[in-house]
Amino acid sequence: MSEMITLTIDGRRVAVPGGSTVLEAAKQAGVYIPTLCADDSLEPYGACRLCVVEIERVRGLPTACTFPAGDGMVVRTTSPRLDKVRRNIVELLLSDHPSDCLTCQQNNRCELQTIAAYLGVRQMRFEGERRDYAIDDSNPFYARDLERCILCGKCVRVCDEIQGRHSIYFAYRGLGTKIAAVLDLPVGQSNCESCGQCVDKCPTGALYPKAHMEYGLPAAETRTICPYCGVGCSLILETRAGQIIGARGDPEGAANQGRTCVKGHFGYDFVNHPDRLTQPLIRKDGELVESSWEEALDLVADRFHEIREAHGGDAFGVFTSAKCTNEENYLAQKFARAVLGTNSVDHCARL
Repeated sequence: MSEMITLTIDGRRVAVPGGSTVLEAAKQAGVYIPTLCADDSLEPYGACRLCVVEIERVRGLPTACTFPAGDGMVVRTTSPRLDKVRRNIVELLLSDHPSDCLTCQQNNRCELQTIAAYLGVRQMRFEGERRDYAIDDSNPFYARDLERCILCGKCVRVCDEIQGRHSIYFAYRGLGTKIAAVLDLPVGQSNCESCGQCVDKCPTGALYPKAHMEYGLPAAETRTICPYCGVGCSLILETRAGQIIGARGDPEGAANQGRTCVKGHFGYDFVNHPDRLTQPLIRKDGELVESSWEEALDLVADRFHEIREAHGGDAFGVFTSAKCTNEENYLAQKFARAVLGTNSVDHCARL
């Protein structure tokens, strides 16, 4: 276990493990430092420069996300000087940023918008040269609007550090710098696996789920477990008017720690699909009719018994699923052998 060190942040003494950054120490002390590029799951980067702080006996304004905390260190996270620097940074970011927040798909979800309000930035003082990019909607689940990109690098870093896909990178230089796929092709033609991690990390409207174009903010959020496989990833479902309008990984989930695959992140439309069966169907007089679960299960049990009595257990074959947990698959094969009397058991993921 790392040796504990003690430092003072805005008059508050806080003890943190050695090797922590000033930003991590500030979070533990309950002190807010604005940042657009820092993320607990990513390596320190120091791109946005918003988390600059004043440290006694340290020259300049180091970034809290990259500067290591030291024993006895005295840190100030707010002062007239820091406020002015941060406001200037946000004003420069906004100088070539679209100002149509009201019609942006990420309105009230945008961290740049939140920090601008926190710092009291109400107008654009600088008129910068504007970038002109067409929206890339080649991916079936999310869109890219590079005019809203602030080059924080979160999308590139999560694709490299966590997903290991390396689907996107920084391309070109100067004002022409942008996030691009290989050969600057549309992202839908890259090796992107549509996990949605870049979308979740994006602090602006540069990346947004296409569902946000149809719905606004959710009315409620519910923690649940993804049903697609047996891993047991934790999800946070965004709901509105009884419908799921969004999903993301739960950072507190032990199995996935906030990560998702394309199914868990974007594959929720089946829940409210009009063709989805919500009650069991039984064939009567040649037609399928709705029934209760009790009636349906009794019918299945009776047919199993009739077939076993007439033809023996070898008349059955049991095929289990990778969507089930190991425990559920164990019970399925136990049911096959001990109840149905067959060893004909297979699994869709056995290869």
